[in-house]
Amino acid sequence: MAWFKRTEKGIQTATEDKKDVPKGLWYKSPTGKIVDQDELAKNLWVSPEDDFHVRIGSAEYFSILFDDDFKELDAKMTSKDPLKFTDTKKYSDRLKDVMEKTGLKDAVRTAVGKSKGNDLVVCCMDFAFIGGSMGAVVGEKIARGIDYSIKNKVPFMMISKSGGARMMEAAYSLMQLAKTSAKLAQLAEAGIPYISLCTDPTTGGTTASYAMLGDINIGEPGALIGFAGPRVVKDTTGKDLPEGFQTSEFLLEHGFLDFITHRKELKDKVNLYIDLILNQDIR
Repeated sequence: MAWFKRTEKGIQTATEDKKDVPKGLWYKSPTGKIVDQDELAKNLWVSPEDDFHVRIGSAEYFSILFDDDFKELDAKMTSKDPLKFTDTKKYSDRLKDVMEKTGLKDAVRTAVGKSKGNDLVVCCMDFAFIGGSMGAVVGEKIARGIDYSIKNKVPFMMISKSGGARMMEAAYSLMQLAKTSAKLAQLAEAGIPYISLCTDPTTGGTTASYAMLGDINIGEPGALIGFAGPRVVKDTTGKDLPEGFQTSEFLLEHGFLDFITHRKELKDKVNLYIDLILNQDIR
């Protein structure tokens, strides 16, 4: 039954061991550029020579978007193991391990604070937590973040970075697509702005639900955005894919994104949109 098992020659790096922000004194970008870690952080984790946007997590995005302090919502919420799922390891044990390694409670964090003086709720995914997979806690925290926005009439922003549904929670995970989409419909009915930022990667059920339902959909440069990955699409169709398939630039050209923004301009552009949609003085 080797078809259904990963052999020793397969990829052995566990998802929870893959970090967003690289460790060490230096960082090497995919184009071979070497950057000092301190310089990289000062440049908002963008390689200064080739503009490569390094994967970052919620802590970094919160520091970019919020003016100063922010309040985290539902910070202690953690996943359960309702299905008692086990493959090579118990899901409950895997959750404990990844929480210890990352310092995160799950694959999304929600916070509220001031961004250029505007109140803003930000839900941000963390790829370091089981590939940013979408489980019941992810859906619930997003739903509660939306509820907070509706109750307090505060714009809502979602930052997606995910491999899709969390297989260890099966149907519980898939239910979050409908749950979050329904909550976003309530947000729209309340007339509250919803901003969706797709980062690298935004795939699977995340793309099939909240990531593409923004009043305005934004992408980071070079981000992979799609449902199935390019390799799966190519194997399924048996055809060569267009150059740059499923990158932010490809999606912008084909009308799936409103614009692409450099990380340095993200805060300004998000707040320009908020000011315009709420008819505030932007002089």
